[in-house]
Amino acid sequence: MVQNETIGFVGLGVNAWLVWMLPFIGAALIPALKNKSERIKSYVAVGFSILSALFALSILPLGLAGKEIHSQIPWFSALNLNAGVLADPLGIVMSNLVAWISVSILVYSISYMHGEKSIIRYWFFMLFFIGSMQLIVLSDNLLMVFFGWEGVGLASYALIGFWYSDKKKDYVGKEGNVAWGIPMWTSPTHAGIKAFLFNRVGDIMMLTGMFLIFAYAGTFGFKELLSDHTWAQEMMKQNLLIPAAVLLFGGAIGKSAQFPLNEWLVDAMTGPSSVSALIHAATMVKAGVFLVARIGPLFFALAVFNISQFFEIVAWVGGITAFLLATQALVNPEIKKVLAYSTGSQIGYMMMALGIAGLSTHFVDGYTAGFFHMISHALFKASLFMAAGAILHNVGSRFMYDMGGLRKNMKKTYLFMFLSSLSLAAAPLITSGFWSKDAIFASLLESNYSLSPYLFALAVIVAVLTAFYTFRMVGLTFFGKPSKNIVELEAKGHRVHEVDRIMWMPFAILAVASIAIGLVGFAFEGQIHNLFAYYLSNTFGIVDGKIMSSSPTLSKSTSQSSNINNNGISEGKNTGFLNLNPIAALSSVGAFGIGGYLGYLFYIQRKVDPNIIQENAVSRALWKFLYNRWYLNSFWYWIGAVIQLALYRKIYKYFEGVIVSGVNPAFRYSMIFMSKVVKVSQTGSIQTYLFVFSAGIIVIAMLLLM
Repeated sequence: MVQNETIGFVGLGVNAWLVWMLPFIGAALIPALKNKSERIKSYVAVGFSILSALFALSILPLGLAGKEIHSQIPWFSALNLNAGVLADPLGIVMSNLVAWISVSILVYSISYMHGEKSIIRYWFFMLFFIGSMQLIVLSDNLLMVFFGWEGVGLASYALIGFWYSDKKKDYVGKEGNVAWGIPMWTSPTHAGIKAFLFNRVGDIMMLTGMFLIFAYAGTFGFKELLSDHTWAQEMMKQNLLIPAAVLLFGGAIGKSAQFPLNEWLVDAMTGPSSVSALIHAATMVKAGVFLVARIGPLFFALAVFNISQFFEIVAWVGGITAFLLATQALVNPEIKKVLAYSTGSQIGYMMMALGIAGLSTHFVDGYTAGFFHMISHALFKASLFMAAGAILHNVGSRFMYDMGGLRKNMKKTYLFMFLSSLSLAAAPLITSGFWSKDAIFASLLESNYSLSPYLFALAVIVAVLTAFYTFRMVGLTFFGKPSKNIVELEAKGHRVHEVDRIMWMPFAILAVASIAIGLVGFAFEGQIHNLFAYYLSNTFGIVDGKIMSSSPTLSKSTSQSSNINNNGISEGKNTGFLNLNPIAALSSVGAFGIGGYLGYLFYIQRKVDPNIIQENAVSRALWKFLYNRWYLNSFWYWIGAVIQLALYRKIYKYFEGVIVSGVNPAFRYSMIFMSKVVKVSQTGSIQTYLFVFSAGIIVIAMLLLM
């Protein structure tokens, strides 16, 4: 693709820069409002998020038309590195998704965080979070992406541990539950540190992969890496190309909480519900998916170097994570934890789709399916978390067995949470979740990957589990009789009631949007497919799973099919429309039917008592295994903390206690002895000194004469 590079802030490039800069500016200004009212602080914070979203919206028509903005300014001249924004269709659509989901969450926060003492700290890190994510999305090089990457990591650490006083009410997990000697309940500060450390593992991998590529390519820029494949040829000769790609994916595994670095995500529920919504719907965990979406086509364009192993790893990590976390959501009693497990599982679907794209003869199908599911998930998951926050706001408990019967007291929350839950469960034809999940199923079925039937079976099983735990969550929360907790609250004069409009309106809009997209889901999916088909064709030369030219410079092979206007923005054109795969569609409907019916039977209609699981030793052991998170959390604590601390204690005991404590006295006494020897030799007699001096000269002379 012929491109136009501008130096500085020129034309629409200004808008793209301001999308990520405005939230940072807002974060910097918030502390200056320390002496202002809470309302002013809140309005300023929300105002900056809206401004950023409006600038993102201003470039959306360009993205939907298949156009591109690439603006650069000098950065590290010694290394010939520029800072730049790359607002292509992928970045523009993602930027708008992040921006408008974030606006809805910040509006919700005005009421949800009302009266919070540390409101300045809250608004600072929320805006910082949004700015960092937008920096990831719009950066034109890996180094700038990494700055945003670390920014979201810092913000997540601060916001997960926001209530750092560690009051019992802010913990997650059931107090007293221990697995392999490891407590399974977590305080906010502990959860924040845990998220920070798990992400550092992925970040180190990503940084290593980045600098491996830089060592051979001499650049971090996406455009530069694509324009000349010489670096890839050299890395392939050294068998380093695939390791570098996998290391980059390691960063995505950490940020998106994929197996085996998934254990931080569930404990991150210690933060405010608005923070959980932002992390799960618009920032942080979506960063890993976006990174794979950004680099996936680049590595696929290097298909001549046989890099399919990278895509296999992406697909299987996604598949394993989707199944692993869905099974844990089946038994967990905490509403936010169920939603957290769901997020990791659904992101596994996205990774599975992006991975299978690189193994398929139809790259665009898997790529579109993964991105479509990310859009769908962002809408309904933000809505679900905000609705869950409204419930917690009322009942004062995170456990679903402390809820029950809430549909009578919180009718709006029930309605909109039910609509969002239908999207999560992939209710056929009317929800965005159905169409995006169906697209993933179809991409798995239509790929030429030899192991795709196993991935497809895994995806269908996860869909059944998802429908079941979704109806379980809805049933335990809104159906049945009011719990003992609610009865006691009302006896004390606290009547459970609907939250105010500024809280329910944001999640209502997102829930309705999820259903609205579902009603036109087939056409919506087709439009995304057309957009990305053109983007992949003209940027990477990828058409029907093949590279248009083996030339190292794809811009030469695709320039004839591109139209460039005077502003350097490339024009686009539509491709064909998607066909519905009947097996995928029937599998989607069947999965929803089986899982949804069982969930309805157990937890809404309540014809079968779920406690029957306790009557059988095998089912009871399985329940405990899933409830204790497959013991993976305990495993990581033993590897990362218990064993290491035991080793350090041994080192302290023997090294400090024996060696160091032994060396110090020995050194002291040897110095004392030597000082005594020297003291004896110092007689104070000049004749003695002259005698020793003369004897020394005679000895040296004899040695020289020998």
